[in-house]
Amino acid sequence: MTDCFKNEVRIKHRGREIYGVSYMPNNSEKSPVVIFSHGFNGTNEDFARNSEYLAANGVGSFCFDFCGGSVKTKSDLKTTEMSIFTEKEDLCAVIDTVRDWENVDRDNIFLFGGSQGGLVTALTAEEYIEEIKGILLLYPAFCIPYDWNERFPTLDHIPDSWEIWGVTLGRIFFESIHGYDVFEHIGEYDKNVLILHGDQDEIVELEYGEKAAKLYPHARMVVFPGEGHGFSEAGNRKVAEMTYEFVKNC
Repeated sequence: MTDCFKNEVRIKHRGREIYGVSYMPNNSEKSPVVIFSHGFNGTNEDFARNSEYLAANGVGSFCFDFCGGSVKTKSDLKTTEMSIFTEKEDLCAVIDTVRDWENVDRDNIFLFGGSQGGLVTALTAEEYIEEIKGILLLYPAFCIPYDWNERFPTLDHIPDSWEIWGVTLGRIFFESIHGYDVFEHIGEYDKNVLILHGDQDEIVELEYGEKAAKLYPHARMVVFPGEGHGFSEAGNRKVAEMTYEFVKNC
């Protein structure tokens, strides 16, 4: 086991700033790195334990706050300015930055996304097929466009703002995914994909992950019995272990 170097990082792009935290093993070697993308109204802290576990086993990681991605974000933008695609821009900027760090093995960079961050991760990976060694998707919210298009079937139905789960979203969020079919925009990524999903998830139905798994050439889906949208402590511990194994095996 090795110690962990933890550092705050700020990345500027497109006139805004992303706040994040890097967790790197305390050694002189270049390390593989997992980039974690949080879900709706999450923060970089959601995957702190996963990152500490990885660093202790020789794998680096980077966790960040999506701009406007939470009422607690330390990055720029208001939640009303955020969309799936501003988050995709953020993740692209993070990948481009982390790849250039001297202590990173740029041939072994992985993406991990939870819920909405899983959707963003999947969309982003399609543009970084050569650069990203593998992706892990934790109950990825591929349902988002379909759910909101059902609620707001035409552009005229879309409000200027809408509050859900204590977060106020702006028109940009709904307008940008109007008529958007996720499954037409994923599946080209041809390296290893691991999808992790609970069988008691009431937010994202299993069928979305199952459909995605069939689209990827090299995907595996693992269903966690009794877990919902947000895993138990035991479930999260298993996810951390599986993430390490995924990186090691790739």
